[in-house]
Amino acid sequence: MSDGMVWLVDLDGWMSSVVFARGVSPEELAVRMGGDPDGATEPITDAEVWQLGITEWRPGADGDGVIRVGRSGQWSFAVEYGDSTGGDLLAELSRDGAEVVRYVPPQEHPPADVHYASDGVWVCGYGLREEIWRWGEEPDLFLPDLVAAGVLSPDGATYLPPEDEDYRVGLRRSLGVVERRFGLSLSPAVLRDARLPAYAVRGTPRMTLDLS
Repeated sequence: MSDGMVWLVDLDGWMSSVVFARGVSPEELAVRMGGDPDGATEPITDAEVWQLGITEWRPGADGDGVIRVGRSGQWSFAVEYGDSTGGDLLAELSRDGAEVVRYVPPQEHPPADVHYASDGVWVCGYGLREEIWRWGEEPDLFLPDLVAAGVLSPDGATYLPPEDEDYRVGLRRSLGVVERRFGLSLSPAVLRDARLPAYAVRGTPRMTLDLS
């Protein structure tokens, strides 16, 4: 059975984002996100990324951004760490006929959100449990899916779930819309334990570590 991706909403304290891309290889996705094509680390796990000396924030300057890249089904993916670049590059990542979906987990205040870009255009996005506010060139692209999933009424401005519903149930329902539409899947074992090459995409993290 597929792991899908809705399990990502249950990762408490998980600060990375995930970019899925169809139509480009993992290596090309890394380059589009700012990585040096010859600058990959040897394959490392999720936990080992934090041994690269990532500084998330510096006063008055950007921090370090690192990604691990791989493939799951038809989609390449990049797991983002630190001060990564994915949110600034959605249209660029999807150029030349590619498609890109980015999931951003909840931070201290902003909601978790999802964004979709295609062929150089940031098409749409919405916040999970804040689906009445939608953005992009086609903000209502997912509205029929959100209605079918019981998230919104057809007017796109009225929530259907009860106000006292457990928020994680709502997060899974809303993220499931994107999972089903694009057939996205990323298993917990791949994200956490698989050894995948990492690339620096911002700043100057230390890109070697002792794995002996």
